Amino acid sequence: MTYAPARLYEEVAYVAYHFHWQREEILDLSHRERRQWVREIARINTRVNEGG
Repeated sequence: MTYAPARLYEEVAYVAYHFHWQREEILDLSHRERRQWVREIARINTRVNEGG
């Protein structure tokens, strides 16, 4: 199974922007783990934006 390059760039940029991790560190994560971090960041952003 291949992973769309645009989606991969989006995930890497999202995690790098929020956690300030290096590109190589993010790419070393498994797909599953990287998606989990994306979900966690989204959850944090939602909570912060809702004032909680």
